[in-house]
Amino acid sequence: MAPSLAPTMRTNDSAHADIRIIESGLARMENKALSMQRVVLSEEKTANMNKLALGAKLDRALDRRMTSQDAEMRPRKHTISEKEKEEL
Repeated sequence: MAPSLAPTMRTNDSAHADIRIIESGLARMENKALSMQRVVLSEEKTANMNKLALGAKLDRALDRRMTSQDAEMRPRKHTISEKEKEEL
C-alpha cells in the first residue's frame, strides 16, 4: 500500500492561507500572450552573447583602470643600506 500524500490533520495555519493568496496573485499577474512571445536562444547564440558581455565588461574595467594613470619617472634618491649604516 502506497503512503498517502494528503495531510493527516487539518491546520488553521495562516502561513498556508498566505501562500495560497500569493500563488493566486502571481497566477493573475502572468500575461499568457507575452509568455508565448519569449525568445529561446540556441546554445551557440547564448555562448556568443556571453562572450560579448564578457568583452564589454573587460573593456569597461580597463577603461576605468587606465584613466589618468600615466607613470612619472623620477630619479631615485640614494638609500643607505644596513651595511653602510654599520660602517658609519
